[in-house]
Amino acid sequence: MLTRCVVFSEESSVKLKKLMKYLSGIRGRHTELISLYIPAGYNIAEIQSMLRQEYALTQNVKSRTTRNNVLNALEKTMNRLKLFHQTPKNGLVIFCGNVSEKEGQQDIQTWSIEPPQPMTQKIYWCDQTFILDPLNDMMREKEVYGLILIDTGGATIGFLRGKKVILEKEIDSLVPGKTAAGGWSQMRYLRIREEAKNDHLKKTAEIANNIFMKEKDLQGIIIGGPGPFKEKLNTGEFLNYQLEKKKLGVVDTSYMGYNGLEELVERGEHLIQEASMLKERNLLIRYFENIQKDNGLSVYGFLNVRKALEMGAVEKLIVSEEFDWTRKQLACTCG
Repeated sequence: MLTRCVVFSEESSVKLKKLMKYLSGIRGRHTELISLYIPAGYNIAEIQSMLRQEYALTQNVKSRTTRNNVLNALEKTMNRLKLFHQTPKNGLVIFCGNVSEKEGQQDIQTWSIEPPQPMTQKIYWCDQTFILDPLNDMMREKEVYGLILIDTGGATIGFLRGKKVILEKEIDSLVPGKTAAGGWSQMRYLRIREEAKNDHLKKTAEIANNIFMKEKDLQGIIIGGPGPFKEKLNTGEFLNYQLEKKKLGVVDTSYMGYNGLEELVERGEHLIQEASMLKERNLLIRYFENIQKDNGLSVYGFLNVRKALEMGAVEKLIVSEEFDWTRKQLACTCG
């Protein structure tokens, strides 16, 4: 039997992504693969107590093979938990189970993972596959997009973090309706209304600046709304100049508020995809231009890249997802 522990932090997101890909390909012969998610700050003693209860219940499983595999996995999981006096800063995830592809043989493996972000979910699940969605969602959350909905009646500001839509602020508008008040000249009323619309744009942009400038991982901003008023925010330079460069485009929506943000994400999906592809494309163009000029600013090949890394001379590292080499150093025990 083989037991393996891999503890990752945020800096090891590439390794974590590869591990998730590997774990997703594992299939148990029966419901014997354990997925355990422990939230940050949770009492490990309570988890141990819960696992002991599961251990007692598992002894009633009729299939001897399944029963032994699950009991061994539970035992390995409880032993792994004994190594932690408290949950790590971001919580703890443990995957454990028999991954042998041969019937009747046991190959119990265990992975301990500290999530890249604080874990809020508590999950214990025994199935034919590992539960990976919470960790996969965390890895996607590094991609953050700003969302702005605006019309003359108000504004909504939020974020898209991975798959999650987050409403940050709803803003009321003081823009009067299109019908002039009694006793006012039409020209005067239109002038007042235009001033109010401009004030509404400035106020919305100011609040958006305060919210978005704090987000270091902001990839882009999508603007939407039910009417044509949103075009003024898109074409005008109301946002901070750093945010102006992150505007991806405009999307028509039917709603404001949280429902409007969800609609904005759904209808603006193509803008996000285009921005991601453009970022990669520009990076590759820059890389190949340096190679063509032979200016020493880009290198390729394993040995050259490793040398540049060891020298601390790397600004951007481009690695194919198919690259799965593992570097090992061997030492002779004979001295």
